[in-house]
Amino acid sequence: MTDVGHIFVEQSREYLLRDFLPRIASCVSRLTDADIWWRPNPAANSIGNLMLHLSGNVRQWIVSGVGGAPDQRNRQHEFDERTPLPARELLARLTATIEETDRVLATVTPEQLLERRTIQGDDVTVLEAIYHVVEHFSMHTGQIMYITKLRTGQDLGFYEVVDGIAQPRWPGAAQA
Repeated sequence: MTDVGHIFVEQSREYLLRDFLPRIASCVSRLTDADIWWRPNPAANSIGNLMLHLSGNVRQWIVSGVGGAPDQRNRQHEFDERTPLPARELLARLTATIEETDRVLATVTPEQLLERRTIQGDDVTVLEAIYHVVEHFSMHTGQIMYITKLRTGQDLGFYEVVDGIAQPRWPGAAQA
């Protein structure tokens, strides 16, 4: 069981730091600040709001919930922000959060995965907290990719089909 726990934590770190974050950075690099704050209607989120939300969510669940840092999150503000913060500032904030998260995850032992934490009022295991963050980050990464495609009208080039098999081509992806 210890090996499985170690693999789970290491793969979670890999997804966040070397898979999802580089895709978001690639998307942001293709867009103007106006594109990053564009929303099709008032009920939709902009990429800027999604990046603020990811920073807040990951910090609350991993840095605070798992790592024990104080939780100072204002979730609603992540969605209410309308001041167009520059892309470089948003990306720096998200990157710093993911790097801090990676440092916390690097200290998690397989034995700790079944320890309980209260996060956002929910009683969860450390494993559940990590799993939530990875799937949540993945979902919003997909939304950011979709919005980027809408705004640019371009394929993002994250995959190339070789002999009928999709091969990853995003920054940081393992080459087959």
